[in-house]
Amino acid sequence: MTAGLETPPVGASVGASVLALRLTESAAATDSPVCPNASFDTWFARHREANRFTVARIPFAQLSGWSFRESDGNLVHTSGGFFSVVGLEVNTDWQGRGTWAQPILDQPEVGVLGILVKEFDGVLHCLMQAKMEPGNPDTVQLSPTVQATRSNYTGVHGGRRTTFLEYFTDPDRSTLVDSLQSEQGSWFLRKRNRNMVVEVTGEVPDHENFRWLTLGQIHRLLGDDNVVNMDTRSVVACMPFTAPAGPRRLDAGAGSGAAAASRYREVLGLSLSGRGGALHDMEGILGWLTEAKARREFSRRLLPLSGVYGWHRSDTEISHAEGRHFTVVAVDVRAETREVTDWSQPLIAPVEQGVAAFVVRPIDGVLHVLMHAKVEAGLLDVCELAPTVQCLPVNYADLPPERRPAHLETVLRAPAEAVRFDAVLSEEGGRFHHADNRYLVVEVGEDFPVEQGPDHRWMTVHQLMDLVRHSRYLNVQARSLLACLRTTW
Repeated sequence: MTAGLETPPVGASVGASVLALRLTESAAATDSPVCPNASFDTWFARHREANRFTVARIPFAQLSGWSFRESDGNLVHTSGGFFSVVGLEVNTDWQGRGTWAQPILDQPEVGVLGILVKEFDGVLHCLMQAKMEPGNPDTVQLSPTVQATRSNYTGVHGGRRTTFLEYFTDPDRSTLVDSLQSEQGSWFLRKRNRNMVVEVTGEVPDHENFRWLTLGQIHRLLGDDNVVNMDTRSVVACMPFTAPAGPRRLDAGAGSGAAAASRYREVLGLSLSGRGGALHDMEGILGWLTEAKARREFSRRLLPLSGVYGWHRSDTEISHAEGRHFTVVAVDVRAETREVTDWSQPLIAPVEQGVAAFVVRPIDGVLHVLMHAKVEAGLLDVCELAPTVQCLPVNYADLPPERRPAHLETVLRAPAEAVRFDAVLSEEGGRFHHADNRYLVVEVGEDFPVEQGPDHRWMTVHQLMDLVRHSRYLNVQARSLLACLRTTW
C-alpha cells in the first residue's frame, strides 16, 4: 500500500483501487520538481502574454467557408465537416416546459479528450497543454494533452497534425480511463467525447506548449478563474480517486473555522472512500434515474434553422425574441500557434454568466451531494445527472418562485463560511463565446431537508465516481463540479 493513503474499500476492483491510490498520491503532491509551481506560473503567463490572438465579431456574410444553406437555412461548413447550426423543436412535460424551438449545434462525431500520464520519482504526472480557443475569456487555458474533434485529427481543416495524438490511437497503448461523455445538452445535439487517460513509460518529446503537472498542481489551478478548461475538468473527473490522508491541503487556521473545516474534511473523506453509509444504494439510484427518464414526456424533431420560431436572425446574430438563453454569432480568428492560423466560424454566446452548484450536507456522518435528474434538449438519453442548480438566472427572473430552479436562492444567498468552492470557469471555447459559469460547492446544515422532490437524490461522492466511469450518467457541468469538489479536501 502507498504510504499515507487509505486502503481501498472491500469489494473494490484491485486494478481500479490501485489506480485510485496512485492518482490520489498525485493529488497529494501540490508541487513538483518536474515543473515547480513558480516555473509553471511564469510559463503560463508567458503563453497568455505571447498569444494575444485576435477574435473579432463579424457579420455572417463575412464567414469564410460557412454559409446559410438555401434549402433549410442551416448554417453549415462547405466541407460538410466540423459542425452545423440547425433547428430543433422539443416537447416535454418536465417542469411544465411544454414545447419550444431553438437553434442547436449538430456535430455527429466523437472527439478525443486525452491526458497522457507518466511517473516521475514514483508520482504520476499529467502532460498538460497551454491551448488557445477562440471563445475562451482569457484565450489560453490549460487543456488536456489532446483535445481534438474527428474533423481536427483527420485533417478536414487542412492544418498541422494534432500533437501527441499517436499515443491515444496506438493499439498497444496502456489505457487507464476510457469513457464516452456528453457535452452541453442545451447547446449540442447528441454530442459526445471520448475521455481518455493513457500511461506512458518511455521518453516523450519536449514541446514548448506542454508541461508535466501532478494532479495536486492541477487542483491548485482549479480554484483560479478561467485557467483550467472544461475538457481538462471532464477528464480529471473521470479519474478514480480515494480518501486522502494527512493534513488538509489548505489549512483553515484556528478557531471555529478550523473546526468546521476539519469536520467537513472528515465527512468528505468518508464520502470519497465509500466506507461510510449512503442514503440510497446504487440499485436504488439507477432505478430512480431510469424512472425519471421513462416517466417524462419527451420528444424532439429537427427543424430547418429558418423555421425556428421565437428567434430572430439579423446580419450579425441569431437571438431569442425575449433576449434570453443565448445568441449565435460569427467570429474571425487570428491565432499563430494553432493548427490553422486564421479562420472564421460560428459560436454560441450565452446572454449572461450561469450558475452551477452542488448543495452538499452530511447525512449520518457522510457527505452527500444533491443531484438533479435534468432534462436537456440535446442529450442522447432524455436526462442526465446535473448539479443541484444549473441555470442562467436571467431566464427565470420574471417567474414566480415556484417556477424558478429549486435551491437557486439557497446557493446565491449562501454565507461565505458555507461555500467550500467558488470559481468562475468557462465552457468549451471552441464552440462557445465567453460562456462561463460560477461553479460553487455550498454546504448546508442539518436543518436542510433530506427529503426532496422526485427530480433530486442525495448521493455520496464515491457513488458519483462509480457512475462517471460509464456513459450518459453525469452531465458535463456535474463532471466539472466533481473535479472541483475533490480539491476541497
